[in-house]
Amino acid sequence: MKRRQFIKAAGLGMAASAIAAPAIAQSMPEIKWRMTTSWPKSLDTLYGAAEMTARFINEATDGRFQIQVFAGGEIVPGLQVVDAVQNGTVECGHTASYYYFGKDPTFAFGTSVAFGPNARLNQGWWTLGGGKEVLNEFYKKYNCTAFLAGNTGCQMGGWFRKEINSLDDLKGLKMRIGGFPGRVLQKLGAVPQQIAAGDIYPALEKGTIDAAEWVGPYDDEKLGFFKVAPNYYYPGWWEGGSMLHLFVNNDKLNALPKNYQAILEQAGHYANTWCMAKYDQQNPAALKRLLANGVRLRGFSPAIMEACFKSAKDLHAEIAASNASFKKVYDSMTGYTTDGYAWFQVAELGYDSFMIRHARG
Repeated sequence: MKRRQFIKAAGLGMAASAIAAPAIAQSMPEIKWRMTTSWPKSLDTLYGAAEMTARFINEATDGRFQIQVFAGGEIVPGLQVVDAVQNGTVECGHTASYYYFGKDPTFAFGTSVAFGPNARLNQGWWTLGGGKEVLNEFYKKYNCTAFLAGNTGCQMGGWFRKEINSLDDLKGLKMRIGGFPGRVLQKLGAVPQQIAAGDIYPALEKGTIDAAEWVGPYDDEKLGFFKVAPNYYYPGWWEGGSMLHLFVNNDKLNALPKNYQAILEQAGHYANTWCMAKYDQQNPAALKRLLANGVRLRGFSPAIMEACFKSAKDLHAEIAASNASFKKVYDSMTGYTTDGYAWFQVAELGYDSFMIRHARG
């Protein structure tokens, strides 16, 4: 290349760079947010999913979009995350939406409802089955948009100080149970309590409550429930595949560049995958340790399961009859789930049943 042509080309390159730099700065502004959560830091999978979301966003934007993560209670109590996001105290929050069913039972669907979808079906419904659309339409009333950012898989049925052998054993039972499913047990005579993670053990130890559910072996072991309530029941029929979400204040979300909005959503999907993998990795070993410590693993009887199923269906029908938002989301979810389980029983169930038999030796 001749010297004059080289200088001309270089000049054009510098000019292009001069034009591009402000454009890049405009599309990649420096932003700092705060994220409150419902979790103590000791629960490294739930809190870890929140941290993973923030880390992905930071790395994907070369540090230009930073989110500082706070444990439950550091900014607001763990059960007030949505309130803090709604009123702008923080820009975003990581939580389980069913904690806020007292505002409206429709909040329950963002996490799980009794005898709802498993993790795979919940993820499919949210991503491609209309779940994201119908729930975020509802969340607009609270100035929030939710992004999928975690899933626990099927949870356990909880820790009981005494055995639960019949429906009569549920009558008067004071149980810490998260969110909306407590009303299912209430119809059967139990007394549900909503208590944040850090307060469950003292209540169980003192006998203020008779039973408590949290997530599964890995988290439950950390919280020490087995020391005061040795009967560990399964399955957690109220949490077949509980979703976790990053709730974002709509005013703050709409002010973000489109590329940041896309990165935020993909960060949540990454955290969702990581969260499920972490539980699948850690729960088997944790269950072995619990059993070695004398925990008595028990399944809910068929009679209890059937009674709880009927109670759940009755409750859902009662609420759907008077709550249009609840009915719209419920119809969307159940339609997707019915078709999903019809397929799962063909290949997935047959394969899993065979492999589980052989895994047992």
